[in-house]
Amino acid sequence: MRVLLTGGTGRVGSRVVPLLLNRGDRVRALVRDEARGGPLAARGAEVMSGDLRDPAALRGAVDGMDAVVHLAAATGRDAGPEQMTSVNRDAAVALARAALRAGAARYVFASTYFVYGPGRGRPAAEDDDLKPQGDYPNSKAAAEDALRELYRRDGLELRIMRFALVYGYGDPHLTTSMARIRTWPAHRRLHLVHHADAGQAVLRALHTEGVDGRAFNVADDAPITAAELHRLHGRPLDTEAADRPLDDPWAGIVDTTRIRAELGFRPVFPTIYTAWDAGAW
Repeated sequence: MRVLLTGGTGRVGSRVVPLLLNRGDRVRALVRDEARGGPLAARGAEVMSGDLRDPAALRGAVDGMDAVVHLAAATGRDAGPEQMTSVNRDAAVALARAALRAGAARYVFASTYFVYGPGRGRPAAEDDDLKPQGDYPNSKAAAEDALRELYRRDGLELRIMRFALVYGYGDPHLTTSMARIRTWPAHRRLHLVHHADAGQAVLRALHTEGVDGRAFNVADDAPITAAELHRLHGRPLDTEAADRPLDDPWAGIVDTTRIRAELGFRPVFPTIYTAWDAGAW
């Protein structure tokens, strides 16, 4: 399959490109900085530079492709609300429209489990109403809505991946998140997914037939408590952490029944401890 991938120099994309190439797919990576795409080119990917907000760049990127894996995003680390909307919603929709015109109807879209919001009293499932809180999840939820309309109206072969917090293989994302987790109750849990399994999920969504229009939660089998995360990082808990109230013990926890049943997903690293033991932290 000829696959256009965005976000190839990012945390997830840089690890998905080799998986696609190893499977035998032909990969074109659309990157903002061509120099940063050097490692992708060295692995055998075609690297094309361009901005997701440039219609001409999108037309050139999708030309000759069979499918799109859209992993690029603007987050709160490097963008304000307007940029997150223009990149995460508007550019995602423009890319999908360009892909449809080029005959690359299959479209894997990276979203986030933050689109659910709290207050369900159970793990969030894919058919739940979305209640995003914050600029980043709002922009992703808006993109999902617009892409679903293209699925219903124009035949976009949409597959939405709602990733838990991705970690592993030296990615500092979880470690940098510890500043926020430090303020949590000791028993609040965080749902994670290892990079190996994020990549597995993307490949399964891309190559599985009969799942158009479906959303999938992508997470491991065992959410981990703030207390355990502190211990794994060698950091002491705040003395008041045990007494902090936990209003919603299910906030940020998702149901993975669908991805297991429909995509055959089984985590390589079902818990953070298996990744730790394997040296894949």
